[in-house]
Amino acid sequence: MEPPPPTGTDTSESLKVRDRSSTVEERQSAGDIAPALVDRKHPLLSSRLAVPRSVSVIRPPSFSLRTIVSGMTTLVGYRDLLYTLTFFRLAIRYKQSALGWIWAALQPLSLMIIYTLIFSRVARVTSEGMPYPVFVFSGLLPWIFFASAVSNAINGLIHYPSLLTKMYFPREIIPLSYVFAALVDLAIACVILIGLMMYYRVSLSWNALYALPIVAVLSTFTAAVAMFLSSIQVRFRDVGVGLPLLLQIGVFAAPVVYSRSAVPSRFQPLYLLNPIASLIENFRRVVLHGSGPDVGALITSGAISLCCLFLAYGYFKATEATMADMI
Repeated sequence: MEPPPPTGTDTSESLKVRDRSSTVEERQSAGDIAPALVDRKHPLLSSRLAVPRSVSVIRPPSFSLRTIVSGMTTLVGYRDLLYTLTFFRLAIRYKQSALGWIWAALQPLSLMIIYTLIFSRVARVTSEGMPYPVFVFSGLLPWIFFASAVSNAINGLIHYPSLLTKMYFPREIIPLSYVFAALVDLAIACVILIGLMMYYRVSLSWNALYALPIVAVLSTFTAAVAMFLSSIQVRFRDVGVGLPLLLQIGVFAAPVVYSRSAVPSRFQPLYLLNPIASLIENFRRVVLHGSGPDVGALITSGAISLCCLFLAYGYFKATEATMADMI
């Protein structure tokens, strides 16, 4: 007489025993090959399988030269996005505006008129033999570029939280796009400066081409300040509140409405350590006076600007990983 066939319960129990015994044998045979194995329950067979476990620890990038070089390499790969966001800033700024691009020239022109009435008619500030409207306008152009780029860039990260949390791209593109957009406004205002020079019969020499490296150094320092302050603004919103006050004070700490000769000679070496002051003075010197730049002051400003950009970019990349959580 044959034994009764095994029921479903007996079959499943025997399968479990076989699976467990085979699993033990596999563990023993693969012990020397893959020692780091983890038991996981198979979702269909209800058996335990030996699968390898890989552990990876993700840490935020540190403040190092490797982080800076890697970030710059990635930024070059996203240069098309930088161009796109730059033109997006310009399109949004003048969208549905009746005057459009004229606003880029109206701001320095209006300030020129106000400063001319106050400092040439009332305070009697000397202008190095130049007509005061041209003198102050040439100082306003670099300063307005710096002030507008920084004031707009510090709020760029917190104005687009969905952009930071839903896609990856180098976050420094946002503040840098405001700097490049301000460069376009500076180019438009320079056309107005040439028109004023022609009106007041101020000759323009070939030394005015030195304005290009001066603007390049100014853009470097502006980008450094913009990235540093925008990264701090993500954590401490006091930066956006206190910056307008600092910019109002800064316009009188730079030779915008007065000349460098108004500063006492014993304070001028310390005064020219301010890159903005040195660059405004050099810009006015090559454009209005037609002479060469102060090479020593320009090299000093360039070195300070590069150091500031290096430190600001390193700090920005070190804090980039937690920006989305802070916002």
